[in-house]
Parts: sequence; C-alpha cells; structure tokens
Amino acid sequence: MSCSQLSSKASLAALPTNLRKSQHQARRHRGCYAVVRISALAQRAEYIWADGLEGSDSKGLVFNEMRSKTKVIQKPITSLDPKDFSDWSYDGSSTGQAEGNNSDCILRPAAVYPDPIRGGEDVLVLCSVYNPDNTAHATNTRALLENLLTPAMIAEKPLYGFEQEYTMLEKSGNVHGWPLGGYPAPQGPFYCGVGSESVYGRPLAEAHMDACIRAGLGISGINAEVMPGQWEFQIGPVGPLEVGDQVLTARWLLHRLGEDFGIVSTFNPKPVKGDWNGTGAHTNFSTESMRADGGMVAIKAAIEKLSKTHAEHIAQYGTGNEMRLTGKHETCDINTFRSGVADRGASIRIPLPVQLLNKGYLEDRRPAANVDPYVVARLLLKTTFS
Repeated sequence: MSCSQLSSKASLAALPTNLRKSQHQARRHRGCYAVVRISALAQRAEYIWADGLEGSDSKGLVFNEMRSKTKVIQKPITSLDPKDFSDWSYDGSSTGQAEGNNSDCILRPAAVYPDPIRGGEDVLVLCSVYNPDNTAHATNTRALLENLLTPAMIAEKPLYGFEQEYTMLEKSGNVHGWPLGGYPAPQGPFYCGVGSESVYGRPLAEAHMDACIRAGLGISGINAEVMPGQWEFQIGPVGPLEVGDQVLTARWLLHRLGEDFGIVSTFNPKPVKGDWNGTGAHTNFSTESMRADGGMVAIKAAIEKLSKTHAEHIAQYGTGNEMRLTGKHETCDINTFRSGVADRGASIRIPLPVQLLNKGYLEDRRPAANVDPYVVARLLLKTTFS
C-alpha cells in the first residue's frame, strides 16, 4: 500500500482493523507512521450547540440555528457519558451570542451519541451554552427546563413524542421536487404517498432516519407530509431533557446530511404561501397519571389548565407561527383555544384510541416547526403541574 493510499484511508477513518491494533505492523509503513498512529488512536468529537436564533430577524426563516465544530481527542473516550468530555469554548460574537470585546462562550456537554456519519469511535457531543462565569447563557433553554424539574414532576415520569415536520428546499429556494417557477398538483396525493409522482426527497429522509437510528436516538418513524417536499420524523417517547437533546441532535443530522444531498431543510412554519399546509411540531405529552387506568381524568385536567395559559404558550411556540395557525390547513386559529377528540383543527387533540381506552396522552398541535423543544417540554410541565 502506498503512502498516499494509506493517508486517504486514514482520512476516511477506514483503516484495516489490524492497523488499528498493531503498532508493529504500522511501523512497516515508516513513511506514513504518524498518519497511521493518529487515525488508529484519535477520536473526533463533533461539539454541537444551538445559537438560539432560529427564525430570528438576524437569520431569517431559512437559516437554521445549529452550529458545530470538531475536537480531536488523542485518546478515545468510550463511555458516552457527557461528564467525561471536557468543556470547550467558541467565539460567541460570530454566532450572535456575545460581544466582540468579551466573546468567549462555553460549551458544556449535555448528551453524547455515536457519530453515524464518521463511524468508528467518533461521537456527537450535544452541548449547552454557558457564560464564562458559569451561569447559563440567555439562549440556554435546557438549563431553564432542568431547573424546573421537581421531585413531583420526575415521579410522574413525563414522556414526550415530538413530531418534527420540515420542508426540503433547493439552494435556489424552490421547494425540492417542485417544477421551476410553478406548482405541483394540489394537496391530496402526497401525504404518506409512494411513487416519484407523489414523493419528493425520500433519499434524504431515509438517510436521516438511518443516521438517527445508528446514533441511538429514540426515533420512532418518518413519513411524507401533506405538502409535497415536506417530511416529518418523530422522536419519542422520551423524557423532558431527552426530547430536547435528541430533537436538536436529529436536526443537526438533518442539516449535515443535507450538505451531502445538496438540499436545505427549513423549519419555516409557512414555507409556501397560499393553499398549502404549514410546518409544525405537534408534541404528544403524558404523565404516569394520564397513562394509568382512568387517566382521562388527568388528561382533561391538564387541558383545562392549558386553556388558561394559551397566550403564554403561543408566545414561545415558534417564530412566524401566526402564518401557520390560521384556522385552516389542519390548525386552530392562533387566538383561539379548542380541544377535541380526533380533531386535527383543535389546539389540543385527544386521539380516538386514547378516548376509547380512557387513558394515554394529549397532542399539543400548536408548536411551530422551529420551536425550541426544551421550551415545549418546560411549558407543558409548568402548566400541567401548576
């Protein structure tokens, strides 16, 4: 094997197993020894965080909030325990999170997953952002959720199922698969469709699902959505901190794979004006009391409380949500709160099987696709346990 061939393999983290295990054999490639040794022993950790600017005026509704950079760790850490990974820093003035004269922001590992793209011992490190004085950054909504969790809440074992819708775009801004300068057939044939006349973008959606599975995320499914070029993946059921950690990691994977496919994924709540569905993040929520026999009593009690905090939730349920919550296209009007069984035009839907079993969960249909999942988890807990 030539030195250039070996270097190429090393750069792809694809060295043969025997080279990883045997320094003696590695020494036979004396001209390339340093490359072999680094590839065999080092680990790449992709530190991921959110800048908190999804849908803001400074970024607009196309640019996403996810950021990341790579740390090379010479001796791999194999525990997947975030406490075993060191804090890191970055230039917050370049992400809208600090001023240039005091720009350091701290990345604190919160969750670690196997890296499904690089493979091997490489990892994804989902981080929370802290200030240099060890206080949570203003964009660190995970800390707010963590501080809210009480023993009573934890004892109720809250679970979430997060339905993340998104729309695939060409880099030109045109919806992926749509005719240039025009529109496809009206909505109807596309939801959960099959066939090239009905479904656009399946290769990316499938690759993303596979990556989430290999990363160990609690992904529970995918489907093509009502508007062509629009898709959904579901995370859950998982706990309150886990839903935020896993949704953000899954979003990062979607954007990262989009680089390889040449597709931009947007969480714009209304990417196409007119008679087209918007893009949401319906959130299924339950507590142990809701899931127990007769749990409908707890579900109805939670809905009654949610009806009284509607404005508080709406104010934090995503930027541009007013364009989506119009009372049309399977939504309730943004200024109205309504609940109902099997009603996709309600604010809170009780699935029909839940009513039949008299226990289960509720579905909050108000969050926009660009909502912060930690915020949804926190507000549902705060209201339910008030």
